[in-house]
Amino acid sequence: MVLRVGRVSGVDATLGALAEPTRRRVVELLLERPHRPSELSRAVRMSPPAMSRHLRVLRRCGLIQEERSERDARVRTYRLRPEPFRDLYSWLQTMESFWTDQLGAFSDHVEASKD
Repeated sequence: MVLRVGRVSGVDATLGALAEPTRRRVVELLLERPHRPSELSRAVRMSPPAMSRHLRVLRRCGLIQEERSERDARVRTYRLRPEPFRDLYSWLQTMESFWTDQLGAFSDHVEASKD
């Protein structure tokens, strides 16, 4: 995965959205099941307008999607979208591999220095 300088990648947008604790909590709640905005507001003890702003950020970066009820268009629920999390996981695996290699090389150096 290549991150382009000067352009916001999906991983950048995901990390930016998840940098805020309330949005991370919303993601945790949505892991359990889809929720209505009012349920999320109550769960995090936040006003509906404030929750709406957080949901807008999560929606714009693609982490969640809005679904409307077929019976009542006013009823909305939010659910997680797996794709951005797969991209983030892939990026984290790349970083983990890098650090595993670096720590392995350091360990080898320390062992060689003992002789």
